[in-house]
Amino acid sequence: MSLPDRKISRAGRMTVQAWFHLVLALMVLVEIIGAGFLTVATAHAATVSDRLSKQIQPAATEAYRLQGALANEETGVRGYTLTADAQFLDPYTQGNQDEARAAARMRELLHDRPELLADVDAVEQSAQTWRHQFAAPLLATVSPGVIHPVDPVATARGKVLFDDLRAHFATQNTNLATAVVGDKADLDRKRTVRDVVLAGMVAAFLLTAIALTILVRRLIVRPLSALESASRDVAGGDFGRRITAGGPADLMTVGEAVEGMRRRIVAELDASRIKEALLAAQAADLDTQAMELRRSNAELEQFAYVASHDLQEPLRKVASFCQLLEKRYGDQLDERATQYIEFAVDGAKRMQVLINDLLTFSRVGRVSDHIAPVEVDQTLDKALANLAAVVEDTGVQIQRPERLPEIIGDPTLLIMLWQNLIANAVKFREPVRTPIVRIDCEPEPGDASGWRFSLADNGIGIAPEFAEKVFVIFQRLHSRDEYSGTGIGLALCKKIVEFHGGHIWIDPEYTGGTRFVFTLFDAEPRSEALDKEIPA
Repeated sequence: MSLPDRKISRAGRMTVQAWFHLVLALMVLVEIIGAGFLTVATAHAATVSDRLSKQIQPAATEAYRLQGALANEETGVRGYTLTADAQFLDPYTQGNQDEARAAARMRELLHDRPELLADVDAVEQSAQTWRHQFAAPLLATVSPGVIHPVDPVATARGKVLFDDLRAHFATQNTNLATAVVGDKADLDRKRTVRDVVLAGMVAAFLLTAIALTILVRRLIVRPLSALESASRDVAGGDFGRRITAGGPADLMTVGEAVEGMRRRIVAELDASRIKEALLAAQAADLDTQAMELRRSNAELEQFAYVASHDLQEPLRKVASFCQLLEKRYGDQLDERATQYIEFAVDGAKRMQVLINDLLTFSRVGRVSDHIAPVEVDQTLDKALANLAAVVEDTGVQIQRPERLPEIIGDPTLLIMLWQNLIANAVKFREPVRTPIVRIDCEPEPGDASGWRFSLADNGIGIAPEFAEKVFVIFQRLHSRDEYSGTGIGLALCKKIVEFHGGHIWIDPEYTGGTRFVFTLFDAEPRSEALDKEIPA
């Protein structure tokens, strides 16, 4: 193994995250050091720039104001001496004020520059000497409005003193200009240092980025490429290809995990082949069962046909011949024989009713005209029309909303639903009072597409313990002598409601008779149940 390979092998003990943390830590360290140098250089440059722009240059401007004020004072003195006019003293007076302000401002600006403050002091001292030795004594000898001859000696002496002041002006200007030049040179040096530090930071960042790129390529990209190649081979069907990975520790862990996944895929593939064979056998069994189910359904249809035609024909014959027997030989039979004949005829007729009801019950959900939007008002009207004779005989009062909603369903089955519920309410009425049937409708709580219907009567009621039993086919709570029927009506109602995806129950809190509550829906999703055949 070569030296670089041994180094990479030792490096493989570190994870990718550790390598990135190491390189990023070096980058951060370089940036922090560079930022420190850059901050110091920038701070020095800012200090020099502030000193130049906020001290030296404003001080030079104030120096010109100071010198201008002294020149105005000298002009005012000469004008007043020559003309004895008091208005020529205004430049002298104003010059004194401007001089004081300019000198104070320069001392404020140059408080940390003693060499330049010395120039201010020299100018002020020279100006004070000029005023005490020339200007003040000369002004004292002049009377306003009285012109005196000029003393040439005094004039010459004043000129010498002011020339000395001008020499201080020149020195001050020279020193200020030198300070400006020096600060500008210092500022250029500081900016150069700042730029060098910034360039060094950029170079260090680029070098670090290059090093990181090389490191990523050697430690991550190459191992990942090898892992990808092996994985593609496995994905292409070479399940025997062993997957290995080098590089950092976490990449090696990934390679081991992928290899473990390959082994498990191979094992699962073998198991799936076994399951595939088992599923094929089960599919064959299901096909056989489907054929058996279709045969059974065909037999069920045949049974329905037999129940509706063939089984009823013998019953009709039994009833007919019993009636003929009674008619022809009635005078030869005793009372008990006549009663037996009546029992046989009644039994045959009840058997026909039971067969018809059972056939109707079995056809709910299997034989349907059509499923479509239905106006509930229309189905209720048709049910009442079918019960017109019963309604007229009993005088039942039907209380209903002005308008009932539109739902999705089978209109024939819904007519049958209303007809059975209303007939049930009329049948089990209280003999001593007029039967009243109240129909209500409201939105179903918690379901925007649902409607909750209720049908309440003032009849004999149903005990709570029989609230579920009444919906079971052929279940009766009373004898046939008390109330006629086969006990299939409410079971048929339950099957119709459930066929439409709803639910029907008896309200246990209603005490004035019986109150049936059921739900229907006005949206297609609820009609999923309509597509399912409900077994009889």
